[in-house]
Amino acid sequence: TINAGDYIFYTDWAWTSFTVFSISQTLMLVVGATYYLTFTGVPGTATYYALIMTVYTWVAKGAWFALGYPYDFIVTPVWLPSAMLLDLAYWATKRNKHSLILFGGVLVGMSLPLFNMVNLITVADPLETAFKYPRPTLPPYMTPIEPQVGKFYNSPVALGAGAGAVLSVTMAALGVKLNTWTYR
Repeated sequence: TINAGDYIFYTDWAWTSFTVFSISQTLMLVVGATYYLTFTGVPGTATYYALIMTVYTWVAKGAWFALGYPYDFIVTPVWLPSAMLLDLAYWATKRNKHSLILFGGVLVGMSLPLFNMVNLITVADPLETAFKYPRPTLPPYMTPIEPQVGKFYNSPVALGAGAGAVLSVTMAALGVKLNTWTYR
C-alpha cells in the first residue's frame, strides 16, 4: 500500500498527498478491523488486526530500506491507536454493531490523520534528507509548479479527519455487512 508517511516523496503536492493517504489508510483499517471485530465478537480484535498490519509494514519497509531507500522518509503507519478506539467503541456500547459503525467509524476517521501528523513530527527534516540523497536537477520546462492552496483549505489534518470521519462510517458499515449478508 501507499503509506500515509510517503507523502513526503510527493514534494509538490505533499499536503494533498498527506490528506489522501491518511483517508485511504483510515478506510483500509476500518473495513478490515470491523470485519474481524464483528466476526469474532471479541473487543480487542481490531487492535490485533492493526498489529498484524503494522508488523507486515515493518517487514515491507525493511525491504525498501535494504534496497537503499531513505528509511527516514517512510513512516510506519499509526493504525494501532485508532484500532484501540474502535475496540473501545465496541466494548463501551456492549457490542452494539450500529454503535460500532457510527461511533467507531467517526473515531477512527478523525483520529488517524491526527495520530499520523504526531508521528510525522518525529521524522527527519525532508530538506536534510534531500541533501543526503540528491537527485539530478530538472530542466526549467520540467520544473513543477507549486499548487496554490486555498485560504481555508490548508489544514491537511482537519481535511483528512473531516473526510475520514464521514467515509469511515460507510466503510465500517461495509466491514460489518461482510459478516451479515443474510440480514440476521
